[in-house]
Amino acid sequence: MSAVLGPDSGVSQLADREQLILDHIPLVRYLVGRMSAKLPPHLDLQDLMSSAMIGLINAADRFDHTRGVLFKTFAEQHIRGTVLDELRSYDVLSRSMRDKYKRLERELHQLESLLGRNPTSEEVAGALNMSLDDYFELLDDVHIFTFISLNDSWEGDDGSPFCLADVLCEVEAKNPQQQVMTMQLTEALGQAIDTLPEKERLAVTLYYNEDFNLKEIGETLGLTESRISQIISQAMVRLRSRLRLHRN
Repeated sequence: MSAVLGPDSGVSQLADREQLILDHIPLVRYLVGRMSAKLPPHLDLQDLMSSAMIGLINAADRFDHTRGVLFKTFAEQHIRGTVLDELRSYDVLSRSMRDKYKRLERELHQLESLLGRNPTSEEVAGALNMSLDDYFELLDDVHIFTFISLNDSWEGDDGSPFCLADVLCEVEAKNPQQQVMTMQLTEALGQAIDTLPEKERLAVTLYYNEDFNLKEIGETLGLTESRISQIISQAMVRLRSRLRLHRN
């Protein structure tokens, strides 16, 4: 015979849900601040905050403590997901932008195969039939796309999302399957990063592992913030191509 829930049980569950939301509002602010630091300054921070709060509420509604996953870990993925959905709706991520990104990724991969090494910016620009300045503008254009692509996730068997950014930012996986995925992806990612040109390797490491901003990396490498953004964009195009081949 199944147990009959008393009238107070629903109230208790609602109170627990509300407390989860209230306790993790600082997490929303932290994640939006971290994500917005990597995005163009013209994007509306308030819109991102609103989306992030929706993610937190959805996480509180869907959370199942019996799965052995901490709510903070579960909520962080949902918050990130709703912010990314908001970003994907912006005009900056139009079809033409995606086409530019895919063309860039394709040319980089073909050049690497042809040359047997990392092609220079000048070589990539030549393959794309554009000037070096136009190529750098293209890297500026696709920067937000490389960031969003980095956060594209896939789900484990338990339904919890997992993405490449988790590995780059060293987020600890809290369930066995994610731990295995982390180990596999970390190994592949480490090998891919090791093959990057020196400046790209250092910029990516400082940006994602050490949490340096573009200005700080620029001061370290003696380059402008804009140039650092371009270097990171180019590095992420290389990494995504190599990791996709690894997964296939």
